[in-house]
Amino acid sequence: MKPPVEITNKALEEVKNILKNKGIPEGYGLRIATKGMGCGVGFKLGFDKKKETDDVYDLDGVQVLIRKSEMMFLVGKKIEFYDESDGRGFVFV
Repeated sequence: MKPPVEITNKALEEVKNILKNKGIPEGYGLRIATKGMGCGVGFKLGFDKKKETDDVYDLDGVQVLIRKSEMMFLVGKKIEFYDESDGRGFVFV
C-alpha cells in the first residue's frame, strides 16, 4: 500500500543515508507526524518504533510510520529534500 504522503527520491535517499550513518537503532522507521501550530497544522519527521496506532508503509526498504489519527492531515502532501548553498533539510509542500 502506498502512503498518503509522497516522498521524493532525493528525500528518500537522504532518509536512507541518515538510517545508515547516524546510529538509528535497528527496527526504527521514519515517523511522519503532525504538530499543532497556532491556527494550523505543522509537520515533522523523526525516527521511531512502530506503535499499535500506526499504519506502516514500505518505501524501497524504508519503514514509514504514520499515526492513523493524523492521516487526514497528510493526504496529498509531499516531502522534498532541499540541499542548496543557503541551507539543507526536509520540506513539506
